[in-house]
Amino acid sequence: MSANAVNSTELEADILDTPCCVATQGDNVLQAEEAEQLAARFKALSDPNRLRILSIVAANDSEETCVCDLPEPLGLKQPTVSHHLKILVDAGILHREKRGVWAYFSLVPGALESLSSTLVTPKK
Repeated sequence: MSANAVNSTELEADILDTPCCVATQGDNVLQAEEAEQLAARFKALSDPNRLRILSIVAANDSEETCVCDLPEPLGLKQPTVSHHLKILVDAGILHREKRGVWAYFSLVPGALESLSSTLVTPKK
């Protein structure tokens, strides 16, 4: 075997022993549990009707919206609106407060900011 063949074989062995990629480590990397929670919240926002509900609630000057005020602007029946509201509440985006026969909804403080901060992470 020639000297070039030996050097070539040794070089190939060195390359195979050296990892080609190093996994990213650090504070900005999502952990599995956090990723699951975020995915559930983003999934809740992935429906156009839920985005519209969120927009209506966020735009309300009184900082809360009665469930009775949502079906008409959305063009949806009350049970459908209630279904979408439950998903947003379960995702931790809206807060529900029952008063008599009506439920009032408001944004959970910091919920939208925490979602947006996961999308824009500073580079180190």
